[in-house]
Amino acid sequence: MTDTSNLLLAVRGLKVAYRTRDRVIEAVRGVDIDVRRGEVVALVGESGSGKSTIAHAIMGMLPPAASITAGTVTFDGEDLTRLSERAYRRLRGQRLGWVPQDPMVALNPSHRVGRQVAEPLLIHRLASKAEAKTRAIEALGRVGLGQPEIRAEQFPHELSGGMRQRALIAGALICGPALIVADEPTTALDVTVQKRILDDIGALAASSGTAVLIITHDLAVAADRADRIVVLRHGTVMEEGDARDVLRNPQDAYTRLLLASAPSLSSGRRRHATSHPAAGAVRPLPDPRPPLVAVENVTKDFAVSDAGGHRGTFRAVDGVSLAIAPGETLGLVGESGSGKSTLARIVLGLVQPTSGEAKFEGRALAGLSAAEERERRRQVQPVYQNPFSSLNPRLTVAEIVGEPLAGFRLGDREWRRRRTLELLDQVGLPHAFAERLPAELSGGQRQRVAIARALAPEPALVVCDEPVSALDVSIQAQVLDLLAELQHRHGLAYLFISHDLAVVRQVSDRVGVMKDGRIVELDTADEVFRAPKHPYTRLLLDSIPGRRLAEAS
Repeated sequence: MTDTSNLLLAVRGLKVAYRTRDRVIEAVRGVDIDVRRGEVVALVGESGSGKSTIAHAIMGMLPPAASITAGTVTFDGEDLTRLSERAYRRLRGQRLGWVPQDPMVALNPSHRVGRQVAEPLLIHRLASKAEAKTRAIEALGRVGLGQPEIRAEQFPHELSGGMRQRALIAGALICGPALIVADEPTTALDVTVQKRILDDIGALAASSGTAVLIITHDLAVAADRADRIVVLRHGTVMEEGDARDVLRNPQDAYTRLLLASAPSLSSGRRRHATSHPAAGAVRPLPDPRPPLVAVENVTKDFAVSDAGGHRGTFRAVDGVSLAIAPGETLGLVGESGSGKSTLARIVLGLVQPTSGEAKFEGRALAGLSAAEERERRRQVQPVYQNPFSSLNPRLTVAEIVGEPLAGFRLGDREWRRRRTLELLDQVGLPHAFAERLPAELSGGQRQRVAIARALAPEPALVVCDEPVSALDVSIQAQVLDLLAELQHRHGLAYLFISHDLAVVRQVSDRVGVMKDGRIVELDTADEVFRAPKHPYTRLLLDSIPGRRLAEAS
């Protein structure tokens, strides 16, 4: 461990257990962690390693089924494990800043964003209502939200996932806490915003002595931003030390596995060994066949209201044309609000364009018969960004994965059961998970269930909206390999939306870059990453984390 000079947080021998109906599960098994004033410490590990449990134990927010069974959590000389809930409330928001993983759960859907960002100032009586409102707008601008005055008056559902996460970060920073505990704070963020946020948190730590404990599965973020890295597995610390030492000379086999699995811009295209004669070669488009899906000069406008209640329109997609060939992967990158997800929903047939046309196998979606539309829906399946909201909480994993099979009347009950278990194997989940509910799974495990569900009816195109952003690097590598294998075996096409450009390079034949609803660059993946033509593409590439990771490899 580190020396005790200037020590702010000291976790000693921490053990946390969860009680279920028939057993006790020890999630954290005697963990020691030190965080000094002004220091950035990254707690790295895969889903189920105990990272978030440790974060919740520090913040005094463990669920009712969990309890600290041993150890201490000392913050600024005070043992937090002995505090009452009332005493904890005096610390949260003011001295202890909290950035949770899921903004849809953390933000109140019935309150405006600005009010929620300002709330810590009002609770701790650090500002008047008028001053708190002004500081909330400033905080939203500080974390990279354009038009913060308008964003402050909007409700959470009116913001994109990345925008909601930035609002949470603004709320955590607004009181200038001594320690920020950030549970996957940049998972949903674009690389430019991620860089801005991490720069801001780093500057705050350097200038005011604020310490940061980042909980992350993203080794690139840990490598670039942390002074020290703590590697966790199965509730146990496997390795801990200076970030550069851990990256350059990992002592534990598990740390070496994480480093080997981490994507980087130097990684080549993931392909099945026999899919192409030249590794990394761009798949030639099959000229005789029409595109599987195409959008032609598509525009989509949404009605919006400003702070004064005046109604207008917002153009989310502006004159976009692109096509995806059978068996091709088109990567789509861009910041939150660039129109990526809206375009994906148009391709899925969930949103009708204001103008222009979307086609499937050469036929306009608007002209399909009921039977043709049903077949198109089977052929085009989605994997959404947020596994917390995309899965029915009342269904078991087996029911969720098997639901499309029953819905499209594929096979009999026994065949559907076997197919469901086979899909769980493919996405790396044990058969025992089949009877679990989503609430009993980690975020990464839920996303694997969502991917299995999308693959169930054997589609021709899978629209992947940030499909691996919630996954650990080793599972991420397995899923990307799986997608590549399935593409080779079945000729699948993918529309792959991601803010992780390292992942996009690994999976894409071509890459489209979106900004303000428009495609500003569209070329082969090699060309976009080797010789980007648009200034915005160059900005995205310059913002990618992981340079220290690349230097260490």
